[in-house]
Amino acid sequence: MHMNVFLQRPNDRMIIVQILVIIFLCIKMFILLFVSDILVILTYFHFAIQVWLCIIITIFVLMYTFVTPVTLTAMTLERYVAICMPLRHGQLCSTRSTMYCILIIHGVSFAPCIIILSMFFATVSLNFYRKYMICTVELFILYRWQDQVRSAIHQFYFLIMRIIIIFSYVQITKVAKALLLCLIYIVPRCLSPLIYGLRDEKFFFALKNLLLTSSCSKET
Repeated sequence: MHMNVFLQRPNDRMIIVQILVIIFLCIKMFILLFVSDILVILTYFHFAIQVWLCIIITIFVLMYTFVTPVTLTAMTLERYVAICMPLRHGQLCSTRSTMYCILIIHGVSFAPCIIILSMFFATVSLNFYRKYMICTVELFILYRWQDQVRSAIHQFYFLIMRIIIIFSYVQITKVAKALLLCLIYIVPRCLSPLIYGLRDEKFFFALKNLLLTSSCSKET
């Protein structure tokens, strides 16, 4: 009962979504650092492993390298929805939507791995996977055009994410300016009843007694 009420409050749902994203980022960073440390140690000691095992390790490194910027872009979109579309934030950024978003982030981040590894699979024979070699990303770049395609993929992702972040920032800035303009019109109208009310002696003394009693209660 208490859990259902807790999950129904918008502020608490927003906190849960943020906590899920933070936990996801922490797990992702742990996996990336752990696998990267293993690769650094193997490379430092010139420890050769079979190519098929290197492919599995490289998949995690490549995918979670893309996961970080894609996740930050998704968080930017979440802020855009919260500020520019507050009435739809609870619907679009629910706990279930967050889990789907995490799956989409993994899918989008895994797409470059498929392209890079597909180019590698198409240019090597089956015997190559059984060889013992030092595991590095350059192992999968056999031709110059493969490096160019890999660079183009990184630049394409960077361009798309930059466009999304700039778009979100511009829209949020417009909403902030509109809010400031609304405050300029609303604040004087809110202050007018208060100013005229202070002229009334009964209202003034009642407000004065209220402030005195509240200050005395805080001191006690």
